[in-house]
Amino acid sequence: MRNDIGALLLRITLGVVFLSHGLAKFQGGIENVVGWFQSIGLPGFMAYGVAGIEVIGGAALIVGLGTRVFSLLFSLILLGAIVKVKFAAGFLDGYAYDVILLAIGIHLSLNGSKFFSLDQSLFSNTKEHTYRG
Repeated sequence: MRNDIGALLLRITLGVVFLSHGLAKFQGGIENVVGWFQSIGLPGFMAYGVAGIEVIGGAALIVGLGTRVFSLLFSLILLGAIVKVKFAAGFLDGYAYDVILLAIGIHLSLNGSKFFSLDQSLFSNTKEHTYRG
């Protein structure tokens, strides 16, 4: 039970963080984010994908839908951010926060979080023994 509560806290925390970051990208003007992506050598269209994954995935994690999939996607986004943007600033001034989020994302992608999750409500009867999302 303690592990379930811990995973729930990690899932909601990661969801809130990514939902907030995604919403900020759209509220601040997604075209600004597109321009910033281009300025660091990434295709501008990736800004839409990243922001969309952050908003949709963040909300999905909060309610416990597709936890493993979205946590894996967040982990990939974080790896990209660390390597492409944050690494040059060093650990404390650059990517320490991202490493914490990365660890949470990896944990959730490996272990899932079914406690108070929509996945558990939707899929517990049909995939009780095989699904651990």
